[in-house]
Amino acid sequence: MPVQPSADRRAADLIIFGGTGDLSMRKLLPALYHCDRDGRLAEDTRIIAMSRGGLDDADFRGKVDAEVRPALGAAEGWDRFVNRLHHVSVDVGGPAEPAGWDALTSLLAGREDHDRVFYLASPPMTFGPFCHSAYEAGLVTPQSRVVLEKPLGRDLASAQAINDEVGAIFDESQIFRIDHYLGKETVQNLLVLRFANVFLEPIWNSLWIDHVQITAAETVGTPGRRGYYDHAGALRDMVQNHLLQLLCLVAMEPPSKNDREAVRDEKVKVLESLRPIVGSEVDRFTVRGQYTSGRLGDETVPGYLDEPDSTRPTAASHRVETFAAVRAEVKNWRWAGVPFYLRTGKRLPARQSEIVVQFKDVPHAIFAGATPNRLVLRLQPDEGIHLRLMAKEPGAGEVTLRPVPLSLSFADTFTTRVPDAYERLLTDVLAGNPTLFMRRDEVEAAWRWIDPIIAHWEGSGMSPEPYPAGTAGPAGAHELLARSDRTWHEEAFE
Repeated sequence: MPVQPSADRRAADLIIFGGTGDLSMRKLLPALYHCDRDGRLAEDTRIIAMSRGGLDDADFRGKVDAEVRPALGAAEGWDRFVNRLHHVSVDVGGPAEPAGWDALTSLLAGREDHDRVFYLASPPMTFGPFCHSAYEAGLVTPQSRVVLEKPLGRDLASAQAINDEVGAIFDESQIFRIDHYLGKETVQNLLVLRFANVFLEPIWNSLWIDHVQITAAETVGTPGRRGYYDHAGALRDMVQNHLLQLLCLVAMEPPSKNDREAVRDEKVKVLESLRPIVGSEVDRFTVRGQYTSGRLGDETVPGYLDEPDSTRPTAASHRVETFAAVRAEVKNWRWAGVPFYLRTGKRLPARQSEIVVQFKDVPHAIFAGATPNRLVLRLQPDEGIHLRLMAKEPGAGEVTLRPVPLSLSFADTFTTRVPDAYERLLTDVLAGNPTLFMRRDEVEAAWRWIDPIIAHWEGSGMSPEPYPAGTAGPAGAHELLARSDRTWHEEAFE
């Protein structure tokens, strides 16, 4: 039986702009269903989709039933969830826009004391106009919050412009800039692993750690999405937000308390401590690539320039990176001299997101064959934490060493279902908890570090290094580590 809602949950109206789009149907609505089934939504909470679809409530509920429910299995409490759903047609910027806002105003009438959450699952250029229109319609209340999906701009200047537009309507405390990586269970466990266990802290520094690798690898390409990806690229799409957020959680100092601002304060300090990569250093410390046709499993897949159902390739198509690797350094007392290698790419051999903390060699080796310890935090798939230690193989005679893992698999250890990242983040939004969301200064500090790399790439006139689909990226990515006698952690690719 579905769990009944907790009595202490505040009722809210969650208004999803772009509510019939891919993000909403694949991620947000399934996450909200699970929140409802587990009793994390108040009885009177409603979910209102806004789109240009011209749907009424019955049409929208039918669409959700046909497209969302099949992936949910038994779907206990489905009817209860569906009854929360409503739809309002609004064409922001179109001639019929006022009528749409009038319809939303009527639907929200009499519920001014309820929390209102505007979730903007739409392109960033719509953020400012939407917030302004909501304000002009009188729908922004003191209990309102707004959620901004990434990407937040495409450089520092555009991010600041969006922040200014949204900030003119909403106070900073009401703005939730979402990065779904921060909702993953392993990321949450990284904070617990670091700050709820005493044994790691003495060795969590440059004296004991050789380097850190952060990888987000995808097998998918960009069919039907080249028009978007031509103007985004892997550095903007993944490194500026997801990978830098993970770097912050690895490198941050212990906050004074588990407080919504204390954690974010420490993350900003990390971003501000990143050594700038400028000018010719960009060529030494960064790599960009673009996939060509190749074999992925048993399938032959096309290259980026030949992806089907996409716009025709342009000059930008030839220059955009589908793979990016960066050697970063945190210039502070704890991390001086420890490189952080960030890597992301499409059409790689396996779908994998992980953080690898590589420890140094033992100070004096008395056994032959010993290799350094390694801590691997797997974000996807098969979330878990694995610590590689050296052990003796059983048997008499000569001592033979073998690396063995101490493993925590969430699926094997915990009997409860591992929730999707969006479930955790949506629950926090509804509770008004911003700890796992990015502050304005955090977003802008990340862009301030990324912008010189983008400027050098775009100004060089050079094309990305090609790599065949199904391989581990361009040769330059391996050379990035080989120059210091290091290698990427490739166990998931083997």
